[in-house]
Amino acid sequence: MIIAIDGPAGTGKSTIARMLAEKLTGPDGKPFTYINSGNLYRAITLGCIRKGIFKECGLFQGGHQGGMTPAEAEKVLEYAKTAPLEYRNGLLYLGDEMAEDLLHSDEVDTFVSPLSAIVPVRHVVNGHVRNIAGGINAVVEGRDMTTVVFPHAEYRFYLDASIKERARRRFEQGVSRLSLEEIEASIAGRDALDKNKTEGSLIIGEGVAYLDTTGLTLYQVYETVIGKIK
Repeated sequence: MIIAIDGPAGTGKSTIARMLAEKLTGPDGKPFTYINSGNLYRAITLGCIRKGIFKECGLFQGGHQGGMTPAEAEKVLEYAKTAPLEYRNGLLYLGDEMAEDLLHSDEVDTFVSPLSAIVPVRHVVNGHVRNIAGGINAVVEGRDMTTVVFPHAEYRFYLDASIKERARRRFEQGVSRLSLEEIEASIAGRDALDKNKTEGSLIIGEGVAYLDTTGLTLYQVYETVIGKIK
């Protein structure tokens, strides 16, 4: 069984997906595995930063809105194909390093959206997700899980929230060096990129259950989602 969750950053979908995976068992009595597709993109982004690929592309100097040339995108794709990504005990590793605590820096936030807009890179990551979820019970979350990767999942949800609320949540996490206003502007820019990608854009698919989490606690969101599943 597949439970797929989409939505922009800061809507609580990662926490909700992990809670579902921890608490549910499938019809076969077997547990669920939590898969965060966004973390795969972020891990590839982290690897590109460390290898200086974005500096070669001129993105550190010119800003990410300018995008990449085909030759620059090819360098990113080459790394994505060979990136040493692996799940161990439910945690994502980049090589021998547990990467999950490193994936939400301001630098990764800056470059993950333009990287994930590269269509061949999306194909690579989607292949990773499908392979990991093949033959198991899984809760998968990201931007296009309900529309592209698992359009026929048994349960599909889209979690949303206002930009101001999402910026506030990010600011209160204390992991960003940006001001609240800068975080809000960054989120708005990233939303625009995510919603206008050539493939795998952030949309609400037909038949997907929509939930606005603005003003809701995580417990209230979880209870609403689990209620629809049950």
